Amino acid sequence: MLNAHWNMGYEPTLRTLRARGAAQTALHERAAAMAVQGFGRQVFVRAVVEVSNFCRENCHYCGMRRDNRTLARARASHEQLAELLIRERPMAVTDINIQAGEDPLAAREIVLPLVRTLHRETDLGISVCLGTLDYGIYAELKAAGASVYIMKFETADASSYAAKQAPGNLRERLAHIQWLAANGWEVSSGFIVGLPGEDLADLLRHCQLAAKLPLRGCSVSPFVPGDQTPLAAAAPGDIETTLNCMAVLRLMRPDWVIPAVSALNLAQTSLGYRRGLRAGANMVTINLTPPDLQRGYVIYKRDRFLMSEERVLAAIAQERLTPSRQSLVSFYRSATVRPTAQPPTAKAARQSACPARSF
Repeated sequence: MLNAHWNMGYEPTLRTLRARGAAQTALHERAAAMAVQGFGRQVFVRAVVEVSNFCRENCHYCGMRRDNRTLARARASHEQLAELLIRERPMAVTDINIQAGEDPLAAREIVLPLVRTLHRETDLGISVCLGTLDYGIYAELKAAGASVYIMKFETADASSYAAKQAPGNLRERLAHIQWLAANGWEVSSGFIVGLPGEDLADLLRHCQLAAKLPLRGCSVSPFVPGDQTPLAAAAPGDIETTLNCMAVLRLMRPDWVIPAVSALNLAQTSLGYRRGLRAGANMVTINLTPPDLQRGYVIYKRDRFLMSEERVLAAIAQERLTPSRQSLVSFYRSATVRPTAQPPTAKAARQSACPARSF
């Protein structure tokens, strides 16, 4: 069984993040070997459904930002998604991630009933990625049967976080991550590589912050300039540096679940996803969002690279890995050591709670 404090003494350097050639190959091979040592050759297979592209936030790096007036907004129906996930999901899927823009209405009226239904009718592990919400909604989602909350901090630099108009402020975001972990959630986070104005020293701080948080997993995504965003003309993030960050996280925290994100294939068509698995990733995601909703869920560009069941299973097989039969949630429950976190004080909780906002 994995120990959550495994290898915490590993300290990455700027030289590690800029590794190329033989040094990079050795870094990735070491990370992949660490993943196999802890998890065997099994990879968690999760599905995602995107239930709403309404968002009250205005992040400069996201195409669903509220100021994007060209985007047709839509919400899924509970009935449509329940039928799909209960009766039509791929057999390899053990977990479902329900994702949306920061849309409290969808969280209450779509996600909450869907979580209850899936918890009652299936043995799926249930994750949600819904943004920074009121503490009461978190509690309702947990009571309904969700176990994992995904909340990315995106950048460890408070000034960059503010300049990109990310949700609230960095201090608030981290307080919510701490609160979720202290209140029984398994929390996963993540950051972006290549945001304009950031350098390798910033990325090193991102990795260090991630390792200090009470997380069970962390993702790394290359920056992809989004259509209809203030950063549309910016240079994309470097996939080599992205993969190095993934390898570093694996070496810092061998117990983590680290996903290969679909944006890797936007950065390097057809091979990026497989290279993520070679750099220590141990989770893949199949997109099950109904086609009419997929078109409007534009975190990056309208021309999305969607990981279908066929693509995901092919990538796993090509890397000589196998789909895990154990759900992500079951794995977390069986782990002997949990990350620790101090819950925020009552004053901090009040200060970090999101005020009511309207669209």
